[in-house]
Amino acid sequence: MYDVAVVGGGPVGSRLAYIMAGMGYQVVVLDRKNRLEEPVCCTGIISRECVDSFDVDQGLILREASSARVFSPSGKLLTLERPETQVCVVDRAALNAAFARRAMDNGAEYLLHNPVNNIVFAGDRVTIETIPENGNKTKHYDARTVVVANGANSKLAENLGLGRISNLAVGVQAEVETAGVDEVEVYLGHDIASIFFAWLVPVSPGKALVGLLSRGKPGPHIKKLISSLQDQGKVVSQEPELSYGAVPLKPLPRTYGDRLLVVGSAAGQVKPMTGGGIYYGLLCADIAADSLHGALSSGDLSARNLAGYQKEWQRRLGHELKVSYWARRFYALLSDTQIDRIFDIIKNNGIADAVLQADDFSFDWHGNTVLKLLGHRALKRFINTIKLP
Repeated sequence: MYDVAVVGGGPVGSRLAYIMAGMGYQVVVLDRKNRLEEPVCCTGIISRECVDSFDVDQGLILREASSARVFSPSGKLLTLERPETQVCVVDRAALNAAFARRAMDNGAEYLLHNPVNNIVFAGDRVTIETIPENGNKTKHYDARTVVVANGANSKLAENLGLGRISNLAVGVQAEVETAGVDEVEVYLGHDIASIFFAWLVPVSPGKALVGLLSRGKPGPHIKKLISSLQDQGKVVSQEPELSYGAVPLKPLPRTYGDRLLVVGSAAGQVKPMTGGGIYYGLLCADIAADSLHGALSSGDLSARNLAGYQKEWQRRLGHELKVSYWARRFYALLSDTQIDRIFDIIKNNGIADAVLQADDFSFDWHGNTVLKLLGHRALKRFINTIKLP
C-alpha cells in the first residue's frame, strides 16, 4: 500500500510527489496522459519569482519579457515596461515532464494511461480505481491518503462531496506563425474576448501563441481574433490547430476531507484576473505537503486534522483571490466604451507608470495593484460616475 496517491501529473501534482517522496514516503502518481510531454492548453507564462522559487530549469524558458503592449477595445496602445525581467514563457509540456522527472528521481512512481474513474474510502485506506485507455481491465491502487491534482475539468472533488467550482471560463489557444511580433501583446474588449482578454505571446522567432479566455464557446472569438491579426500582418498561419481548457475563477468550497486533499486548478487556486495557475498551485502543493507530512507522522488522517491545509492556503492567497475576483467581475460589467475611457485615464495620467515602478509591484500578486489603481483620484472620480448592475 502506498502512503500517498496523487491524481494528476502536472507541475502541481509532481511538486507534491517530489516533496513527499523526498521525505521517504511511498508515492504513486496516476495520470491519464500517454506521455509526460503531452501538449496542454496553457500559455506557460510564469513570473521570474516563480522560476527562482521553484528552481525551474533555464533550458525550459523559451523567452523572457520585461514589457507588454496592451491594446484597448478601439485599438489604442499602452506599453507596460519595467527594467528587469517580469515573466518567462516556458515550454509547458516540457515543464510537466521536468517536474515529473524530479519526483521520479526522488522515488515517486508514475503510472501513465491510467485515468482515475473513482475513489473509495474504507477503513485505513483509500482505493483509487482506474480504467486504462488501452482497453485493459480496471485496476485498483490502495494508499493511506489521496491528493486530487488533475485540473479544473476534474469531477472527482465534486463526486467526493467537496462541492463544485461554480465559476469557470474557457481558454482556447493555438500556435501560429508570426511576422514582426517581438513583444507580448494583450487585447482588451468584449468584442474580442467576451468578458476577458486575448493575447499574442512570441515564443521563438516566427512563432507565437495566440489565445483568449471567454465565457461559453470561445471558438467564434478566437477565429475572429486570428482573422484580425492576419489582416494586420501579425499572423501568417491559415488554420492553426486549436486547444481548449477550463479555467476556474473561484476556489473549490472545500479542499480537504478524510485522507484527502485537493490542490492546484482542481481546487480553483488560480489567479482570477489572468487565469494563471502554475505559481499559486505550486505554493499550495508545498502547503499540502506540510499538512500531509504532519498527518502521516501522527497517524491522524481525519478531515479535522487536515483542515489546516485549507486554513493555511486561504491565509496565503485568500485576500488576493477575493480582490482579483472582484476586479475581474467589475471589468466584465464595463462596456467597451467605458474600458476605453479608463484606458485613456490610466495612460494620460501616468497611472500605469507609477504603479509599475512601485517597489511592491508583482506579476503574481495583483491585489495591491488593483487597489492602487482604484485609489487614484482621476480614475476613482470616473468610476464613481459609472452605473453598474
